[in-house]
Amino acid sequence: MKIAIFGATGNIGSRVVTEALNRGHDVTAIVRHPEDYKLESPHLRVAKADLFNTQDVESAVFDHDAVVSAYNFSKGSTPSTITEVTVPLLNGLKQAHVKRLIIVGGAGSLEVAPGVQSVDTPGFPEEYKPASLAHREALKIYQKEKELEWTYVSPSAEISPGERTGNFRRGKDQMLFDEHGQSHISMEDFAVAIIDEIMNPQHIRERFTVGY
Repeated sequence: MKIAIFGATGNIGSRVVTEALNRGHDVTAIVRHPEDYKLESPHLRVAKADLFNTQDVESAVFDHDAVVSAYNFSKGSTPSTITEVTVPLLNGLKQAHVKRLIIVGGAGSLEVAPGVQSVDTPGFPEEYKPASLAHREALKIYQKEKELEWTYVSPSAEISPGERTGNFRRGKDQMLFDEHGQSHISMEDFAVAIIDEIMNPQHIRERFTVGY
């Protein structure tokens, strides 16, 4: 398949690129500064685009089977940009006639009790709150989208570099915890889940999560 990936230089985006290439897909890494992009592969193409520009999105994703948005706000930008990119992203895909979109989302909007989302609990870390709330607003925008075949993927509460085990659980809107009460997933296994969903769609127009 031909897969375009926004945020290809980020922690998660870079691992999605690697996972897709390792499975034999043709990958387009979409970045703001192609001159700084170091990875090389026969099945890898690098494209320059601004995710905030609908025309840029359209040009970058044209003639692809699926698009992954692993956008995360960087130095100099605000968490609210997580919500702001939804409109040019959705419109750009529609103009390019690409139906399939996978969004790397946040964990804060997962439920930790019936009707109670993690971000709304008293112990939720204040420093993560702005980004989590922006991710939650973005999810609401995606949930109104009826034309594209989008899937929103939330990580566990903790996501960090680690092993690719291929051995994890999937859930929907409830946060997953292991037998020790920890909610965690490696970035490598998170990338596995994303490529799995592209190859074998199970969650069209809905959110899912993965954890150990």
